[in-house]
Amino acid sequence: MKKTILGLLAITAVSSASAASYVGGSVGSGATLHYQTDLTGSSAMRYGLNLDATNFNFNNLAVGGSVDYLGDFVGTGSALGGLTPYYGLGLGAGVVLGNSGGVSLYPHGTLGLRYNVTDPLSIFVEGNVGPRISVGGTNASNVSVGSGARIGLNYRLP
Repeated sequence: MKKTILGLLAITAVSSASAASYVGGSVGSGATLHYQTDLTGSSAMRYGLNLDATNFNFNNLAVGGSVDYLGDFVGTGSALGGLTPYYGLGLGAGVVLGNSGGVSLYPHGTLGLRYNVTDPLSIFVEGNVGPRISVGGTNASNVSVGSGARIGLNYRLP
C-alpha cells in the first residue's frame, strides 16, 4: 500500500511539473485577468477574475469570476495557417454589492481561435453563450440568455 501511494505521488509530481502555466488578460465583454494551466497537450483549465468596470456605478460594486475547461480541436492547426481553434465549457459567477445587490451564475460554452506569436506569447479571440441566472438585485430573479466576446493574450510562465 505504501509503495502504491508513493508511486501515485511520483506520477502526479512528474505530470504536474510538465504542465505549462500561463497568465494573461482580455478585453471585450468586460476586462479579465486569468491564470491557465495545461491538463494535457490539447486541454487546459482557466481561472479568471472579471474586472468589469461598467458595474462600478450607482453605489454598486460587481465582482465576478469564471472557471473554464478549454480543449483544442486537434489536427486543424496547420490547415488554418497556425491558428488553433478551441472549444470550452465554463461556469461564471458574480456578486453585486450595494443598493441593488444580487448574485448571478453563467454556465456557458465557448468557441475561440488562438495564435502563437512567439514561444511564450499567444493571442486569442473567443465568444461565449449560455443561460444567465440572476437572483436578487433590480431584476429580482430571472433567467436570460447571456453572451460575450473578447480578445486577449497569454504569457507562458518559465
